[in-house]
Amino acid sequence: MQIPTEASTRTGILLMLGSLLLFTAMDALAKGLVQDYPTAQVVWARFAGQLFLVVLILNIRLRPALRTRHPKLHALRSLTQLGATGFFFASLSHIGLAEATALADINPVLITLGAALFLGEKLGPRRLAGVFAAMIGAMIIIRPGADVFTPAALLPLACAVSYAASALLTRKVGMTESPWTAMFYGALLGTIVTSALMPAVWQPIAPEDLWLFATVGCLGTAAQICLIRAFSLAEAGAIAPFGYVGIILATGWGIVLYDEWPDALTLLGAAIIVIAGLYVWHRETQARRKG
Repeated sequence: MQIPTEASTRTGILLMLGSLLLFTAMDALAKGLVQDYPTAQVVWARFAGQLFLVVLILNIRLRPALRTRHPKLHALRSLTQLGATGFFFASLSHIGLAEATALADINPVLITLGAALFLGEKLGPRRLAGVFAAMIGAMIIIRPGADVFTPAALLPLACAVSYAASALLTRKVGMTESPWTAMFYGALLGTIVTSALMPAVWQPIAPEDLWLFATVGCLGTAAQICLIRAFSLAEAGAIAPFGYVGIILATGWGIVLYDEWPDALTLLGAAIIVIAGLYVWHRETQARRKG
């Protein structure tokens, strides 16, 4: 496995942050849609939109993108990606956007530990310190024992497990194959599974909501491109702590779209998360320069 350079790690981190901005924007729109439409229908729009865009963009280059040496890994990655999206969208009709994101954002801990166990990445003290400091920030935001921990809180926790598995599989296949291959197969299985559910749950879409469904598909596609490229350029453990920035972004979308204002403890937790992520980046950069 090729060792990422300082430049590739920096680019991977920036792409990770870009994917978080796009994902949280998608989640914010999905929160509004799941209030009026079945969750499965919104999830279907996410994957069907990606499949349509990938086929449209690749056009005559689609056939080469279908070639893969890891069909089983792509299938498993697609299922975990579907699980992450489905669990999270389902939670949005029960709990707030920022709270759901905070619960789902235990995934950097799982990614970092999983990368050490399954991908052979080094689990050093800097990474552990950054991850667990950010975890403390997340706990301050969600405050165990408060109203956030209802049965619905299990949904974003299940999303975290699914997302971590998807991220590790993305890192695995992204080292050797085109991002478009992962994009196509990731969307294909998700579209097939959710399309099978549509006859039972389909609800006619109001004309004024059509653009929202289309935007969910577009944002999800762009976010996936950034995410796949990020994990192909940098080690999973190096960029995982930056996943906590999603809590801050989700809080911002909640304010703008749903007038959900964070309290003082939420702001404190968000500050800890940002500091922890920047600490890991700074220390990793120094270590590479000395090495």
